[in-house]
Amino acid sequence: MDLSTILGLIAAFGLMIMAIVSGGPLTLFVDPPSLLIVGGGTLGATLVHYPFREVFGAFSVAKKTLVNKEVKANETVQQMVGFATRARKEGILSLQNVMSEIDDPFLVKGLQMAVDGQEPEAMRDLLDREIEYIQERHQSGSDIMIAMGTYAPAMGMIGTLIGLVKMLQTMDDPSSIGPAMAVALLTTFYGAILANIIFTPMSGKLKLRSQTEVLEKTLIAEGMTSILAGENPRIMEQKLHAFLAPKHRASSFGK
Repeated sequence: MDLSTILGLIAAFGLMIMAIVSGGPLTLFVDPPSLLIVGGGTLGATLVHYPFREVFGAFSVAKKTLVNKEVKANETVQQMVGFATRARKEGILSLQNVMSEIDDPFLVKGLQMAVDGQEPEAMRDLLDREIEYIQERHQSGSDIMIAMGTYAPAMGMIGTLIGLVKMLQTMDDPSSIGPAMAVALLTTFYGAILANIIFTPMSGKLKLRSQTEVLEKTLIAEGMTSILAGENPRIMEQKLHAFLAPKHRASSFGK
């Protein structure tokens, strides 16, 4: 679980709820018609904008904001150096023995191509192409979250207009003014919450996750190319360290 996302949601919603209940019952801010207008309208507008498959694929990608197995870039560098050292001592075919211990399909694919005798340039082209597809999927998910963050406040304003129209049409009946005004105000409230606490922050988190994953895959692609080309592990490590900030560069060969 991603602790920062969980704590952020708890803090945002928790403080709002505390502020609400300190001035009255929480039920005052629960209005099903307003939820239907904002939630249904936002989803409907998003489906108009994007294909059905991409919208529901974005929700799958959005899971990365809550559940994510983070791999430190320096650990990936050390792993690639270990593979390079093993390949240099025992031969490239020895890497086949470690494939069953690896969970990352991208790394397994790189190792399999190396064991199969793929040319370094051809392997790098294939791995780079897969990295591009990963970026495209993540960008699509982030764009959809941004779109939903844009539509939610707009649907809130539409709900406000609906509530005001209902209120103006029933001014002669004081008992109906309250519910109409609740719809008018709560739809804007719900739209602001969805946009500024859920959709927009999720888009930002997905972009960060994408950058981290692309860096990891790039290190793997660069490392596997060096291994297949027979480069010295120490030189390969220096090349991979160029992708990292100086404070994260821990050498496997000591100082």
